[in-house]
Amino acid sequence: MNQTAINLIAVSVFLMTLSTLLGTLIHLSPTIPALTIVGFLGIATLDNFSFQGKGGTIVLDWLARFSPEYRDRILHHEAGHFLVAQLLGIPVTTYTLSAWEAWKLGQAGQGGVILEDSEIVKQLEKGKIGISMVESYCNIWMAGIAAENLVFKSAEGGGDDKAKLNQFLQALGFEEKIFEQKQRFYLLRANNLLQDNWDSYQALVEAMRKGVSVEECQKAIG
Repeated sequence: MNQTAINLIAVSVFLMTLSTLLGTLIHLSPTIPALTIVGFLGIATLDNFSFQGKGGTIVLDWLARFSPEYRDRILHHEAGHFLVAQLLGIPVTTYTLSAWEAWKLGQAGQGGVILEDSEIVKQLEKGKIGISMVESYCNIWMAGIAAENLVFKSAEGGGDDKAKLNQFLQALGFEEKIFEQKQRFYLLRANNLLQDNWDSYQALVEAMRKGVSVEECQKAIG
């Protein structure tokens, strides 16, 4: 069972415990909490086997969105990816800021920036990828974490980004023991790019907050 399904079960257990504690105060039948957890367990199991955890991700993302900081972290995280991609000449085709938007576009996770990747695909098909392309993508993947660190002094997201970077490095023949070293290196590079273009980053955040098009976001960057 994946982590999303486990989290969904944890939520159902919490709700059942809470409803049981409050049941005597509001005269709630004990059958309702039991049915609730059975329902959540069924959803988690179906989601895990049929939808690869996407349904659970949407539910958990929806619940988390009641927190303004959660929404703000995703916004700043994805703006970091967007700006660094733009600075390094990798076109952005679209972006999403919620699991529901991501699901509608066939993406996994709580949202993300989609890159125009035809050039890297061509290079991979030829079996030879340029150093500049490697550098660009590695910087982009670390930019979300860098943005969170700069704005919030810590990063809660980025697990998928690190996994992508590690898979990429492994495919290029790097040994696993240097993955963390590479993560720190590209995190620092992304951090410097964001700091050097901080006004553009803040303008991009405000544009993405409004949900404007990619073209309007690019104009905001300047």
